[in-house]
Amino acid sequence: MSNLRERMMNDMQLHGFAERTHHAYVRTVRQLQQFYNLSPERIPEEQLRDYFIHRKNISHWSPSTMRIAYSGIKFFYTYTLKRDWGILMLVRAETEHKLPTVLTIDEVRLILHAVNAPHNKAYLTLVYSCGLRLQEALHLQVSDVDGNRMRINRLMSGVQS
Repeated sequence: MSNLRERMMNDMQLHGFAERTHHAYVRTVRQLQQFYNLSPERIPEEQLRDYFIHRKNISHWSPSTMRIAYSGIKFFYTYTLKRDWGILMLVRAETEHKLPTVLTIDEVRLILHAVNAPHNKAYLTLVYSCGLRLQEALHLQVSDVDGNRMRINRLMSGVQS
């Protein structure tokens, strides 16, 4: 597997994948290998089909875990081993529909009260009161805030706050 692992790593590097993606995809192929105790290039398409069914129905992997496993294994068989298997086009992980956790006003007050540093309290208050994502707030500049009109003028993620 080490030679195949190197080839897969090189292929992922050529595709421009992030380091975390490299680790996640290699892990998914290693899990497949350990499941069958076979080198992944010796696993036939039917066993791959059974593997995904087992992980979904018996192991009860979450849709996000299934998506990572599917993506890593698909990448390995499609690009590293150059196999054009129908199962790789068939498998889809269902989409999770989770509602976000909404904090009560008292919970927000408790969180903000627990923060001692004024700059951290200001940051968290801004994020909460404006409904910003953390990264959006991190990239704000003083010039983005219009204090007279009580607006944030920066266009973030296609939405003006």
